[in-house]
Amino acid sequence: MKRKILIVEDNMSLSQMQKDWFSQAGYDVMTAMSEPTARALIRKTRFDLILSDVRLPEGDGISLLEWLRKEKNDTPFIITTEYVSVPDVVRTIKLGAIDYLPKPVHREHLLELAEEVFRPIATVRKKEKVLFHRTSPGILQVEKFAKLVAPSDMSVMILGANGTGKESIAQTIHSNSERWNTPFVAVNCGALPCELAASLFFGHEKGAFTGADIAKAGYFDMAKGGTLFLDEIGTMSYEIQSMLLRVLQENTYMPIGSSKERIADVRIVSATNEDLQQAIKQGRFREDLYHRLNEFEIRQPSLAECPEDILPLADFFRERYSRELKRETSGFSDDARSRMLAYPWPGNVRELQNRVKRSVLVSESPVLEMEGLDTEIHQHDSESTATPAIRPLKDETQEKMNIINALKACNGHREQAAAVLKINPATLYRKMKKYGLN
Repeated sequence: MKRKILIVEDNMSLSQMQKDWFSQAGYDVMTAMSEPTARALIRKTRFDLILSDVRLPEGDGISLLEWLRKEKNDTPFIITTEYVSVPDVVRTIKLGAIDYLPKPVHREHLLELAEEVFRPIATVRKKEKVLFHRTSPGILQVEKFAKLVAPSDMSVMILGANGTGKESIAQTIHSNSERWNTPFVAVNCGALPCELAASLFFGHEKGAFTGADIAKAGYFDMAKGGTLFLDEIGTMSYEIQSMLLRVLQENTYMPIGSSKERIADVRIVSATNEDLQQAIKQGRFREDLYHRLNEFEIRQPSLAECPEDILPLADFFRERYSRELKRETSGFSDDARSRMLAYPWPGNVRELQNRVKRSVLVSESPVLEMEGLDTEIHQHDSESTATPAIRPLKDETQEKMNIINALKACNGHREQAAAVLKINPATLYRKMKKYGLN
């Protein structure tokens, strides 16, 4: 069944353009030009995602979001606007908006957000995902460590920034272990709702609670005999941390509504981009859980630390998306290649992948030029001097001001602000709450 998306936008040409984008990507899309019309559609149809402008002829996007939450409707919501306001950003984040996007909003960004929204909390793979084999010294060293620890049942923690490919290392560990022919279950801990965590991890019996019409397996059941990969472990709430620790200590768990214990026959691999030592000092992460998860540590280097991989990866993605998007390409211009090598890639491999995909889509020539890759790369040198430096969040006394400055510098874009501050978006929200910014 197609995912349903509602676009609330009074600019008819923009609304139609966004509708075409989502429709071409395989979504079922409806539009509305005002808040009352949107409310009427929402009452009749269950949408999977709502995209709304702030300013509307009748009502506005933020009041629509407020009404939605009062109605106990938790549909993912994205705000767009031409007039960025930090108070509005904070307000929408408090209401649970997925993002607050300054216009113009690019097609690729919207589709990436939709993919992220619809990405399941957990995925199960019984076959190894085909990955590009990187050959830089930094990555080869990581692979060496991964294969060294793989035959054991030691818990492994993978450290690295967003977009560096930490899951690929987890898969390497799994595929080189004695559990290689068993399930690999990847869990996005940042998306785990606290109230459902016990059911999601351990499963439940039929009738265990209201709405439990059938028995359901949890992640530990799904990964039985295999590997349970806990991604973004640093975003896990303290309550879920305590729950997980008990299972790792006792090596048993009990589905909700059951009186029979089960053996936790899984190998745990976790990943984070956070400084967990700092999180422990701040009381946000349990030290005993940290030591349970970190029997063996692997640091995944950034793409900037592996320049030898940039061009081979770019060619790999170009060939892949040329096939998927049915575009004929032959390579990159010399200028594009030199600038890709000079660019720091703050979003790492994921950013490179997205930018190459965009280039393949928009290029009018088989040879991809800089303009197709994005003006941010082209203008990197000038932008680095024009944008005021914002320090990463290290000194607690400076955090509040740094967050405010980052939001202003990024025109309210939460993901960009989090990237500037070198923290996860979920961590940004938590710190905003801590300092009363929401």
